Amino acid sequence: MNVGLLCDSPSEGWPSMDLVGQMHAAQLTARGVRHLSIAPPIRRRTPSFAMDRLLFRFGDYPAIVRRLKFDVFHIVDHSYSQLLHTLPRERTVVTCHDLDTFRSVLEPEKVRRGLAFRWMTRRILDGFRKAAHVACDSLATHDEIRKFDLIPPERLSVVPLGVHPACTPEPNERADAEAKRLLGGFAGPALLHVGSTLPRKRIDLVLRIFAAAQKRHPDLRLIRVGGPFTKEQTVLAGTLKLDGLVLQLPFVEREVLAAVYRRAALVLLPSDAEGFGLPVAEAMACGTPVVASDLGVLRQVGGDAAAYCPVGDVEVWAEAVDRILGMPAGPLRERSLIQAADFSWVSYTNRMLEVYNGLLNL
Repeated sequence: MNVGLLCDSPSEGWPSMDLVGQMHAAQLTARGVRHLSIAPPIRRRTPSFAMDRLLFRFGDYPAIVRRLKFDVFHIVDHSYSQLLHTLPRERTVVTCHDLDTFRSVLEPEKVRRGLAFRWMTRRILDGFRKAAHVACDSLATHDEIRKFDLIPPERLSVVPLGVHPACTPEPNERADAEAKRLLGGFAGPALLHVGSTLPRKRIDLVLRIFAAAQKRHPDLRLIRVGGPFTKEQTVLAGTLKLDGLVLQLPFVEREVLAAVYRRAALVLLPSDAEGFGLPVAEAMACGTPVVASDLGVLRQVGGDAAAYCPVGDVEVWAEAVDRILGMPAGPLRERSLIQAADFSWVSYTNRMLEVYNGLLNL
């Protein structure tokens, strides 16, 4: 078997998408499966990155894959499904992380976008529907695909993601030292949020929950990994009088991120929508407790090891944080580690090889 992994361009800056391609490729290598990971850079040729990205996705990348010869193709990010207009559909697999890419077409009354954007989205969606098989990160995404009748059930499966091997409760001298340097004077208990500043991540709630919790625990601090706040989020942090209490870090290498997870008192994930919720699995693999939005997809990842709160109810979240900070760390850590054991790249690749073999009738 010769597998072509079609990954995001590194120029896109999506660490979680890069992780899928990298970890799956490493597992294929470990099994002696011939493969090649394709992740071309986006050529800069106009003053607008958005235009360069458009030309890459609908011009350069399709031209590249047209020349490729593999037994099986695997698009590791569903938002690149326009490539299926070029690839052999009967031998192409897509990993679907969520349906956000398609919202403006599937639910135009909720997500209003212009005609050109919807044309682009529809072309991606039309490609997605051609896939011989779609592997969903979660049952929630699987069920939503069925709700919109996008893919027949016999061409669907659920294949949960894994966590990076650096996500462990065991110390890493170099990474721990770098995390200590980055955190500087943040030596006390800290809440941690990992992720982008996209609206669905609800950074406004992260700030409000922290502000409420900090009144009960004056030594508490907030660490956020994923780049700087937007202007609106910065204004809100100032309104809540959080100056000096919040440390913002960019996306950092995986070993250092794991070290930051280990140093946190607990992780917050108050998103109003997620496709999988990788920070939940990563935090638990490091032995760090999690408080997450009460979403089906996050319950599937966190199981009984995480605490769940209604989206937007700041007082309930603050009470959950207060409760967990007052609990013995040992039992929380053990429950987290047991739950996280379900998410491994070994299991992911085993499942994907079954899918590939099924397409090739092996």
